[in-house]
Amino acid sequence: MTAAVEVEGPAEVEPGLYDIPAELYHADPIPGGSLSSTGARKLATLCPAKFKYWSEHPQPPKKEFDLGTAAHTLVLGNGPELVVVNAEKWTTNAVKAEVAAIRAEGKTPLKPSELEQVKAMVAALRADEEASALLHPESGVAEQSAFWEDNGIWRRARFDWLRHDGQLVDYKTTKSANPIDLPKVIHDWGYHQQQEYYLDAGLALDLVDPEKPFQFVLQEKEPPYLVVVTTCDPMAREVGRHLNTVALNAYAICRENGEWPGYMPNPMTALPSWVERQYA
Repeated sequence: MTAAVEVEGPAEVEPGLYDIPAELYHADPIPGGSLSSTGARKLATLCPAKFKYWSEHPQPPKKEFDLGTAAHTLVLGNGPELVVVNAEKWTTNAVKAEVAAIRAEGKTPLKPSELEQVKAMVAALRADEEASALLHPESGVAEQSAFWEDNGIWRRARFDWLRHDGQLVDYKTTKSANPIDLPKVIHDWGYHQQQEYYLDAGLALDLVDPEKPFQFVLQEKEPPYLVVVTTCDPMAREVGRHLNTVALNAYAICRENGEWPGYMPNPMTALPSWVERQYA
């Protein structure tokens, strides 16, 4: 397997695995730009104009993502520093300023109760035999960035957990890990696309064992913080590969033409099918 290269700043990147800060990865160190897994998901489901705007206007951190970010940091042993704000209500100007200053330093602010919640989540995950084994601290390395070229298009991915045995594992926090809800969770968040995109990276750079399945470790954010380990079935994977191809083709065409169009013209719009059925 290929070892990660450590770099501190932007450079002429060659295909490979890099141990770089998240900020550098998201800033995209590839001259001329590259397509990430998140970008591919947006291109496949939104129009190119929205993708272009998203890529040029990084979104500020949102409070609703703090819990998941903190859980990632503690579970994977890599991520933004967690800083406890000694207030359960962030309504005063002083506390708001403190929170803003923490975010400006690239750290994650948490309420005292939220830190205890995240610690309880980690304890629940470590108590799950399968998830704990997959994410054992000595079994792999966290937050590694992969860059590779695919038919003239640079692509990039950042692995949550790359195991020493060549298996990829991705940790997700979720509202529900109930198997009944998982198909919708996978679809809504594009995890089937992500799985295939990351496997493309791993195979292109000889980082993964093709016999070992990509695994998602999903954990609920409410007690008792249940954990489910799963992977996408063959049909979901086929759909994910198709959507990634759609995204790569759109990316290549838009870059070549220098145009990022909006929605396709739609001169006539029907009612939802369920409404039409009422009058059929």
